[in-house]
Amino acid sequence: MNLTFLKSKLHGARVTHSELNYDGSCAIDSDILAQASIYEYERIEIYNVTNGERFSTYTILAEPGSGIISVNGAAAHKANPGDKLVIASYIDVQEDQIKKHSPILVYLDANNKIIKKTASIAMQLV
Repeated sequence: MNLTFLKSKLHGARVTHSELNYDGSCAIDSDILAQASIYEYERIEIYNVTNGERFSTYTILAEPGSGIISVNGAAAHKANPGDKLVIASYIDVQEDQIKKHSPILVYLDANNKIIKKTASIAMQLV
């Protein structure tokens, strides 16, 4: 049996552009994608912390080192420049491999610079 698990997460990403008349997708600084092991044209889920919107799209490359996070096409209606996002990708893992799986969690500052990279989230306490 395969189960779906978090593969990678960009936490605290800030939208830099929202381009309605651009091919649909989400352009992300290629250096950030590489750090998260997210690939060009890979499906991603976007959770807009600012307005609560949740939607799926795929990645395209933005200039390395630019900090660009551009939500394009129809999805541009769901995110505006300055909005704070969580961007996630998922992977199917065979049940016997679950204990060996760990996600790549990349935390970004307000300028989309990497401030932390880890493989776990602390347990939420009461």
